Amino acid sequence: MLASLLILLLLALLGPTSSASIGPTVQRCPADFQLVRRGQTISESEVQYIQQKRGKVLPGAFKTYLESVKGTGVQLPPYVEQILESQSGAQLPTVGISVSGGGYRAAFYGAGVLNALDARNASAVKKGTGGLLQAATHLAGLSGGSWFITSLAQANFPTMQHLIFGDGNPYDFAGWLTSFSLWTVSNDTAQQATFEQEVLQEIAVKAEHFPVSVGDVWGRALARHFSNGTTLATLLANTSHGAGILFSDLVNLPTFASHEQPIPIIVVNLFSKHIQGPIFPGNNFGPNFVPLNTPMFELNLFEMSCFDDVLAAHTPLKHLGTTNDSVCATGFDEAMFLSGTSSNLWNEVNVTDGVRAAALAAASANFSTLLNATYPQPATLRLDTSNFPNPFHGVAPGTFADSGETVLAMVDGGEDGQITPLQPMLVRDRAVDVVIAVDGINDTPDNFAGGASLIATQDRMKIFPSGLRPFPAVPTSLAAFAAANLTIRPTFFGCTPSSPLAGSDTDTDPGPLLVYIANGAPPRNGAPALTNTTTGQSIYTPDEIQGMLKQTFDIATQGAIVEIDGKTVDEDPEWGACLACAVVDRVRERAGVARSGVCETCFARYCWEG
Repeated sequence: MLASLLILLLLALLGPTSSASIGPTVQRCPADFQLVRRGQTISESEVQYIQQKRGKVLPGAFKTYLESVKGTGVQLPPYVEQILESQSGAQLPTVGISVSGGGYRAAFYGAGVLNALDARNASAVKKGTGGLLQAATHLAGLSGGSWFITSLAQANFPTMQHLIFGDGNPYDFAGWLTSFSLWTVSNDTAQQATFEQEVLQEIAVKAEHFPVSVGDVWGRALARHFSNGTTLATLLANTSHGAGILFSDLVNLPTFASHEQPIPIIVVNLFSKHIQGPIFPGNNFGPNFVPLNTPMFELNLFEMSCFDDVLAAHTPLKHLGTTNDSVCATGFDEAMFLSGTSSNLWNEVNVTDGVRAAALAAASANFSTLLNATYPQPATLRLDTSNFPNPFHGVAPGTFADSGETVLAMVDGGEDGQITPLQPMLVRDRAVDVVIAVDGINDTPDNFAGGASLIATQDRMKIFPSGLRPFPAVPTSLAAFAAANLTIRPTFFGCTPSSPLAGSDTDTDPGPLLVYIANGAPPRNGAPALTNTTTGQSIYTPDEIQGMLKQTFDIATQGAIVEIDGKTVDEDPEWGACLACAVVDRVRERAGVARSGVCETCFARYCWEG
């Protein structure tokens, strides 16, 4: 590797020469351009997309989902069928899905759970869970979860098997390239040096106009694994490797044009030198570095947004990189740069002691130094964060700590402890009725989920309750999660809206119901656990991946261990119906209908009442 770095440094000093460099451009702003929109409302473009999906897609999607549930033979209460059969989009439930971080483990776990909710998967339909994915309106991810949701969106919403493994069609998505690591593509020094030089060259155009950092080359490295544009055969080819795939342009894909896809949302954290506050305890992978009182940002197809009341501002995603109303940037929102921002942990190299810092430094191949040798940056600029020209400069100076900064330094979306991105589902205008929380993080010593991310969100909502919907009460410790077995089976939170809620607005909005599906335990059949790999593992064989997907499918479709006719069974035959009961429960509540039939039993079985 040393020889590789020396070769690369020499090439870097000679300067970039790649013809594959694609990057942002600047031009005069459109006549009606507005740099900043204030408030805690969603954009008009998002409103229109959801309205179109409600009118054109959701009635059929929920009907298909209902048929899947009914196929299990469980008798549903009449109100469940009436709600899911409604032909009025306004009367149908609003479903959001949040996929946690955790590297490749989280990406595979997220794909496995969504595979169990996919109407295109005959096995999921047979289990009574298939079809819920097609009925979802929002899909949030951060870190490893953002790799998955970004890849899924840009590949035009294929099946999960097709997404991960490809279909052999050279003109279609080639699948995730998991046979080489994220930073190291070859043990051959010359080949590795070629790769390292290429990822630096690919940001040459961006470096002409904008600050660049390790976050940019990290996004370029990730693109070779998760974006259209790279196959094993073209891994070291001097091509764009998906550099022209913009997050804001995904709305033009066929499955977005037909409103089939849920809106993808990437969550990132602000790394501010001005903010001090409570630090949520770290998980098994490492400590947290972003205080819970730091404003949080999301990147959806239409805007970069902060819904926290200390800023409550938004800027058009298409013109990310713009800082005034006259000269506009386009092309800054490269999809894997945004996903790379959500998984950028390289700031931890400089503040973490011992093995953790050494591992991160080795993984990054010292790209900060090499990048600065190629594109020298001001000494005041952080090279270990992902840097965004600040569109909110001068906005809310009394409450937004970074209002005076010209650059916003962004890092991994889970560095505040909220490794499952739940806050986007609490935005009031989205009116989400039920959140499917897919938790693939590693809270425990054996790399299983323990519930910490939910606790972090509960703690943060006590700091930022204003303008957002309430978050359902959850246990306050990992020990309480474990004692109640809340991670080894699906759990419903917020079942009794009159119970204490975190984040207490003055109205009676109960907030969404939370369906928590955690990667919390080894298989029930005694087979070796496959889903608890380390966050740092970045090379997987197809057999390993298929094993993880199979075990994840079981987690998402088995439900709880139950007793039937005096006999304990590992799989709840009513789980598909129970999930449907949760999906419609807020609509049922608004209609003033009492729970009945199997839904009463389901809620008694799966609810945590606190």
